[in-house]
Amino acid sequence: MTELELRTTAMAVGGEAVAREPSGRVVFVAGAAPGETVLVHLTDERRTFARGSVLQVVSASPDRVEPPCPHVAEGCGGCDWQHLALDAQARLRRELVADVLRRDGGVADPVVVAGPEVPAARVRTTVRGTVGADGRFAFRRRRSHEPVPVASCLVAHPLVDEVLAEGRFDDADEVTVRVGARTGERLVVVGPTAAGVVVPSDVTVVGADQLRAGHRAWIHEEAAGCTWRVSAGSFFQASPEGAEALVAAVGAAVARWAPDVERLVDLCCGVGLFAGTVGVGRSVVGVERSASAVADARHNLADLAHARLVKVALARWRPSPADVVVADPARSGLGADGVRSVAATGAGLCVLVSCDPASLGRDARLLSAAGYRHVGSSVLDLFGHTGQVEVVSAFAGEDGAAGGGAGG
Repeated sequence: MTELELRTTAMAVGGEAVAREPSGRVVFVAGAAPGETVLVHLTDERRTFARGSVLQVVSASPDRVEPPCPHVAEGCGGCDWQHLALDAQARLRRELVADVLRRDGGVADPVVVAGPEVPAARVRTTVRGTVGADGRFAFRRRRSHEPVPVASCLVAHPLVDEVLAEGRFDDADEVTVRVGARTGERLVVVGPTAAGVVVPSDVTVVGADQLRAGHRAWIHEEAAGCTWRVSAGSFFQASPEGAEALVAAVGAAVARWAPDVERLVDLCCGVGLFAGTVGVGRSVVGVERSASAVADARHNLADLAHARLVKVALARWRPSPADVVVADPARSGLGADGVRSVAATGAGLCVLVSCDPASLGRDARLLSAAGYRHVGSSVLDLFGHTGQVEVVSAFAGEDGAAGGGAGG
């Protein structure tokens, strides 16, 4: 086992601290904070970089705290930033975004501000995991398939926590628990089948095999003044508070940079969150490839007279004219095809929702090449106690205003 004493300097995309060996090789250190001296156990060594975990903190950062959840000490990989104070987590996310925009996005002096606040604990309405030897729900160790059974979860909503505590999933290998925090509805998706599952009586259980055969199951959630149907195969934000924070940040960017917008395109629209909120009173085109999400969006947007949904992959979509594009792509980002689609709409503003700083950096450079300039980003702490980052960024076209943050 290779052990090294290293000094960390910054946080990397992905949530690990960065250090360097005397040779100059970069080491990504899980469980460390910037500005610490730590004894590190190297777990993965490559020619140009290595990864490791903290064995001992020699000199601690003032941002270090005792992890509030006991499962961290047991090896649970669900929350990789519990050793950091909450205010430090928020600051480090903003620093990560600013650094990526400068380094990868080519933005010389990015404006990066804090978005609406979301509680760190007891709000997550969706959790995914596996099953331990005793049939209980388990998370996995970081960078491992090894299960760590848990009877509770610090970040999970109490309606989720009850399923984790009481559920038994003996023959399963994948379990997703999803609840409507404000409706009380609960759904568990189990793979490969739902055979033998025991959960509280009000929980709907569906097997992955049933979903593949065409069975439909969903819950409803209330957020931003609307009720949303969310099917088992559809994406929704990890909490209603998170959904509302995103709607607020996107709405603020549109209100600041394109207050007179009449035509809005919602790319990767999911179940219709932005079309059904920011798009109200406007002509909206929603673009989404997931059949499950499109079915939900048609249901959720049924009362919007000027909303049209297109089920198509982004790369194959024939762009519609728009004043504003709101885009919420998958972790890989818009990419070249998505940016070409944005530009082809003629929109004077693109509001980009990014769930990965690395893809934000790539998309920022592509948007710049397409004639859009970064005018501000709001960083939202939707996933407290983790290194996951959610960002709402505004990119104005050549005729748009300049300066200021995405949140106004």
